[in-house]
Amino acid sequence: MFGAIQGGVVLIVAIGAFVFEAWALIDATRYPPGAYRAAGKQTKPLWVGILVGATIVGFLGLPYPLGLSYTSAISFLGIAAIAAAGIYAAGVRPALRSVDRGPRRTRDQRGGW
Repeated sequence: MFGAIQGGVVLIVAIGAFVFEAWALIDATRYPPGAYRAAGKQTKPLWVGILVGATIVGFLGLPYPLGLSYTSAISFLGIAAIAAAGIYAAGVRPALRSVDRGPRRTRDQRGGW
C-alpha cells in the first residue's frame, strides 16, 4: 500500500521535472542570440546546452514505462537538472523577456478614419 503511494509520488515528481526541463529548453531556443548578450546573461549555445543536458537527465529519470529510469528526479543529477531549469526560469528568462520586448508598433493615435 505505502509502496504504491510512494511510487505514484515519484512518478508525478519525475513527470513534472521532465516537463519543466523540456519547457525551459523550448523557451530558451525561442530567443535570438543577441537577446542573451543584451540581457547580460551567458550565450545562447551555453544555455541551450545546459538545458539539453537537463532535459536528457529528466528523461532518464522517468520510471520504466515512460523513460529509462537510469537516474531519479530526486537523485544528485536530477536535482541539478531541476536547478538548471529553475535558474533559467527565475533569472535568465525574465531578463530575456525584458530585452526582447522592444518598442512595439502601436496603432496610430489619430483615429481610424
